[in-house]
Amino acid sequence: MRPRPFRHSPKEPTITLINVVFLMLIFFLVAGTLAPPKDSRLTLVAAADLVAVPPPDGVLVLQDGTLMVDGRAVSARVAAQGHGAVRLVPDRDLAADTLIRLARELRAAGAVDVIVIGERAAP
Repeated sequence: MRPRPFRHSPKEPTITLINVVFLMLIFFLVAGTLAPPKDSRLTLVAAADLVAVPPPDGVLVLQDGTLMVDGRAVSARVAAQGHGAVRLVPDRDLAADTLIRLARELRAAGAVDVIVIGERAAP
């Protein structure tokens, strides 16, 4: 009787898998960077030159927590009256707990949504 030749177990196709993943990576890197060029006649807006203006229907919130509508101080019930969504424009120095308290008061007074409007920070 002859001894059987030693059989190697089948190798896992890891090299093939690595090659496929590498090719997919290269494909997506190239495909992701391709974008149509911007028209040379187009000039983009410089956002640094824009002046931030609160929305006309916004409820201003002063640093002490006073709600202002059309230049006069109002209660949360009056600010929420007749509005589905109340847009709050808080002062930069308003305490966060005061803002949360006011938002809860507006919701309790009937505001469906309370949206806080802020200014995007410069990078």
